[in-house]
Amino acid sequence: MRATVQKKRLKLFHATVVVTRVEEWCVEAQSAQEARELLASGNGYRCHLGDCLHVELDRLEDSR
Repeated sequence: MRATVQKKRLKLFHATVVVTRVEEWCVEAQSAQEARELLASGNGYRCHLGDCLHVELDRLEDSR
């Protein structure tokens, strides 16, 4: 006798997730003050992605 194995069909869910992480950004400047101003204005580039600190599920949608 063969045992019939029934796999449960998985459903796909979409979610909106808010993720807080620490990233290391770099910028070239002549002083720390100038570097702060450049980074605050959106200049610079990400050096390292960093670690995830917090994840919050905002919305979950069932795709039928």
